[in-house]
Amino acid sequence: MSGEEESIAQLFAALDPLEEPGVETPTRLKARTYSALTQRQAATGPLLSLTKTRASGRGLCVFEQAACLLPIGEKAKSLNFCRACHARWLAEKVEKAPIYWGRCPYVEFQK
Repeated sequence: MSGEEESIAQLFAALDPLEEPGVETPTRLKARTYSALTQRQAATGPLLSLTKTRASGRGLCVFEQAACLLPIGEKAKSLNFCRACHARWLAEKVEKAPIYWGRCPYVEFQK
């Protein structure tokens, strides 16, 4: 787990109510928080390209893998593809959304 992923995991752990064991943060809130964090990160500059992300050992979702195959430059591969993904919208709107894409961060919130 990278430092950034660990920070996000710690943030979500802190969101879970400590006074009520067994009660978790709503998955929609986790999805919206993640979306806001990635949008803020993208606003500060280009994201790591999908090619470099995959080379670092991080898995890509099915849509990111498809984008890697396109004959586009690294700058285009640094866009935040999650902003256009239907999984993001579904995860932000539906509790326990039926999303099954492998390696999608929004799927992890639904577990």
